[in-house]
Amino acid sequence: MSARMEKAEEAVNREEIVSKFEEEGLDPHQWGNAPNYEYGWHSHGYHKVLYCVSGSIMFHTKDGDFDLAPGDRLDVEPGTEHAATVGPDGVQCLEAAR
Repeated sequence: MSARMEKAEEAVNREEIVSKFEEEGLDPHQWGNAPNYEYGWHSHGYHKVLYCVSGSIMFHTKDGDFDLAPGDRLDVEPGTEHAATVGPDGVQCLEAAR
């Protein structure tokens, strides 16, 4: 599969998410968007690792949609076409390239 999501089993805070990145040797950056913002279809030449910190965001891929809430992780393989729609409360994410 070109993208894979892991649902959070329990609520996590930003510091816990940063710790998860550090355990994998990744240096994340934070980004966010206002409610209902839409990203058009695109792809990256790297493996994207993303955690939703607050709010929500729906990632769209050719294989299906992934609805992320706080603490959820999404891995997107290089070259995977995807788009995204931010939820009604906006979103804050942490993301790193592998």
